[in-house]
Amino acid sequence: MLAAQFMALLDVFIVNVAAPTIGSDLHASGADLQLVVAGYAITYSVLLITGARLGDRFGPGRVHLVGLALFTAASLACGLAQGSTELIVFRLVQGAGSAVMIPQVLSLIQRTFSGEARVRALGVYSAVLAVGAAAGQVAGGVLVDADLLGTGWRLVFLVNVPVGLVLLVVGRRVLPRGGGLPGHSAAVADAGAVRAREAGAAARSRARRMDWPGLVLLGAAVSLVTVPLVLGREEDWPLWSWSSLAAGALVFLLFCGAESRLARRGGDPLIAPRVLRHPGMALAVLRVMAVMAVNGGFLFVLTLHVQGGLGFSALRAGLTFAPTAVVFGAVGLTWRRWPASWQRALIPSGFALLALSVVVVGLVFRGGDDGGAWLYAAYAGVGVGLALAFSPALTGALAAVLPEDAADAGGLLATVTQLGQLIGVAAFGTLFFNRLESLGAPQAYTSAEALLTCMFALATTAALGAVSGLVLRRR
Repeated sequence: MLAAQFMALLDVFIVNVAAPTIGSDLHASGADLQLVVAGYAITYSVLLITGARLGDRFGPGRVHLVGLALFTAASLACGLAQGSTELIVFRLVQGAGSAVMIPQVLSLIQRTFSGEARVRALGVYSAVLAVGAAAGQVAGGVLVDADLLGTGWRLVFLVNVPVGLVLLVVGRRVLPRGGGLPGHSAAVADAGAVRAREAGAAARSRARRMDWPGLVLLGAAVSLVTVPLVLGREEDWPLWSWSSLAAGALVFLLFCGAESRLARRGGDPLIAPRVLRHPGMALAVLRVMAVMAVNGGFLFVLTLHVQGGLGFSALRAGLTFAPTAVVFGAVGLTWRRWPASWQRALIPSGFALLALSVVVVGLVFRGGDDGGAWLYAAYAGVGVGLALAFSPALTGALAAVLPEDAADAGGLLATVTQLGQLIGVAAFGTLFFNRLESLGAPQAYTSAEALLTCMFALATTAALGAVSGLVLRRR
């Protein structure tokens, strides 16, 4: 499950590094290339909640395999595409496959494990989730630069095919058709009680009706927000983009009203209100949104600087993110073993360290330099800060969620994670380009000044995440 999760996350970012090669090979226009990069994120974001509910109704194991098969087939089609239009369509399908398979990972974790075992599983999940972002940049650079058998950019898609096929074969043997993995839960709680709980949760899931009006309203709301976030910057934020964002907010309010009325009538809303009222969920949503916005914005503007301003190759630009990814993974897998007295302070400390580290990155690059020893220390600080701000927040929000609410909670936080990334790329990418334009002709010095401005803005966002618990924490 986590291997599939990692593969899908790579494809959110891996195409960024390959985009210039794709554009020249397929003679794609700027708009076409933008949709190649962004099409995946659009369908992925819009369909995440729908994918979660499908898993709730038909079984997360079964639905995960369907999504994995769709993703693998679409990856093959992307790698063989002969024109930009074909590639755009297949990227949309690829994003849909991810949206179907990804929410099932959290759902199976919550249905299968309890207690400390669930905390450990969520910790590994968190590490995989955020490491995938930086690893996508690294993998993109390595694969494009390798150009095996003259495949060029096609390898960033074709590499998914053998991995996907192996996971499909293994998944058919080990994944349940129902809600949990046989035998694993018995290791963390009384086997009979766990089996009874899982059977009850599965029965309740099957009994829940599909909320088609809610699906339509939420899909429309996320689409109206996602499309301008993805396309607005390249179009210089025309009127339609702002109108779409405003309409998205209005449709989301309509969705909330419709879901509340459905719950009062005893129906089955798309997201159960009790999930949103779960202690710490609102705070976790805010923190996950903030840290993913910083993560997405940091990766995007740093890529723009090192490739555009400093002229790094795709391989060198990709390897720039390796220290952050490695440290993030190490901390994400070990923070639970740290002293109990530290645990309460981990999230605000992570945000504070993240704020400091991104500023150091900006200062080290200032003047057009390519960095030094301080740069790698700052990269490590970013990795530690991201891990401490993200992993404990996600784990704390989900550790006590009931099995019958697994799909709702997983779909909600997966959607928030993706929207946070998109908001970070749109907001800080726009800031970078606006600052670069105001400074004159692009070059190493002006690009570094634009980067520093963005790093201060990212630090401010991280600082808000650090103090968010003082406002929203439930007593």
